[in-house]
Amino acid sequence: MKTKPVWVNETFTSIQGESTWAGLSCFFVRLSGCNLRCSYCDTTHAYPRGRKTSIRSLARRFFDSSAAIAEITGGEPLSQSGFRELAIRMRDGGGGRPVLVETNGSRNISLIPDGVIAIMDVKCPGSGEAAAMDLENLKRLRPQDEVKFVVADRKDFEWACRVVRKYKVVAQCHAVLFSPVEGRLTPAALAKWVLDSGLPVRVQLQLHKVIHVK
Repeated sequence: MKTKPVWVNETFTSIQGESTWAGLSCFFVRLSGCNLRCSYCDTTHAYPRGRKTSIRSLARRFFDSSAAIAEITGGEPLSQSGFRELAIRMRDGGGGRPVLVETNGSRNISLIPDGVIAIMDVKCPGSGEAAAMDLENLKRLRPQDEVKFVVADRKDFEWACRVVRKYKVVAQCHAVLFSPVEGRLTPAALAKWVLDSGLPVRVQLQLHKVIHVK
């Protein structure tokens, strides 16, 4: 059966900058389009439709690369009907290399196939999109998945801590990541709040914005 193409903003190989997989070489597939408009978005260039591209050719680019891992990102990849097949093809043909999916948390993560790792955002109030979250996703997390809170200020931090505690997020997944919004919150301030909170979460910085390799 002929597969549907997906809409792609770009593909590239770089150093993974976020999650516990940071520092590894990574083949990125950035799918086009996003249903959210976060106040701090740094990938607005992915909003337009992009290029129609076959799933087979995208998977082949990963197979032919020397990258240690792959990531399907966006935009919001779960919004595209071809996403699941793309993830499966990359998982099955990548020689056992891990495949990550970065998702904004507003779509049902049950779409992510077994053996593919979710890196799921939970949008805090400072994003302007907290109401769009599907918080049932916190109950759908698997042991290999990771959750990311991007924190703009003290209000965001306290909100994120309440969510982590209420949904027992630390016990649901591999890692819980707190990141500061660049230009709005210093890493040092976030680190101090995390220390004071006693929560076993990780402070995460965006490594790719330090090394600027693409």
